[in-house]
Parts: sequence; C-alpha cells; structure tokens
Amino acid sequence: MRENDMLEKEEIFSKVLRAGRRTYFFDVRATKADDYYITITESKKFTEEDGSFHFKKHKIYLYKEDFTAFAEILEEMTSYVLNHKGEEVISERHQKDYKKEFFSEKEETILAEPKINSFTDIRFEDI
Repeated sequence: MRENDMLEKEEIFSKVLRAGRRTYFFDVRATKADDYYITITESKKFTEEDGSFHFKKHKIYLYKEDFTAFAEILEEMTSYVLNHKGEEVISERHQKDYKKEFFSEKEETILAEPKINSFTDIRFEDI
C-alpha cells in the first residue's frame, strides 16, 4: 500500500473531547482486512516546576464484537456514579496543584455585578 493510502485509513473518522488537562481522542480506524475498530486515547498534560511540560498517553482498542457489551457496561457504570454521587465534580481538590479559590457570598455578588446601573444578576453557579 502507498503511504497516502495508509494515511487515509488512519483518518476515517475522529472526534476530540478536551477536558481540562486531559484530552480524549476517539478515532475510527481500519484493520488490514478493511474492517473498522475504535481507538480511544487519553492524553494528559503534566507541567514541570520549570514550566516545561510533557504528555502521557493511554490507548484503548475497541473492536466491533465488543461494542455492545462495552456500551452497556459504560452506561451502567456512569449511571451508577451519577446516581450515587451526583454530577458535582469534587476530585479537583485532590490534585497536588489544585488551588481552591474561596469567595464569600458578598464577593461573588460583587464580582458578578457589572459596574453600571443597569445589570443582570449573574451568579457563578449560573455560568
């Protein structure tokens, strides 16, 4: 196969999900027999003290024969987490570089209000 043919097979269909320091890449790829499978790659950015950074990547290969079971288990697991812990994200406070910013209710109101007489009241939980 020519190099151009291989590149076309690598880029059959792709989606990207950026989630803070993590990025997820969902790619449809082709086998040598021209059947399709999915790769899911997590790329996480790590910043060093000197400001330099590097990425760690993890990849999952998901083949058609596993799609149904994978989707069912993923749905079951995500439902379990949301039903037992809700949608509030609390894990950031456990990251070593996490800096919680505390605002009093008065400070939240001051930060949310424009400095003109006509304004819309916006609270951080609305954003």
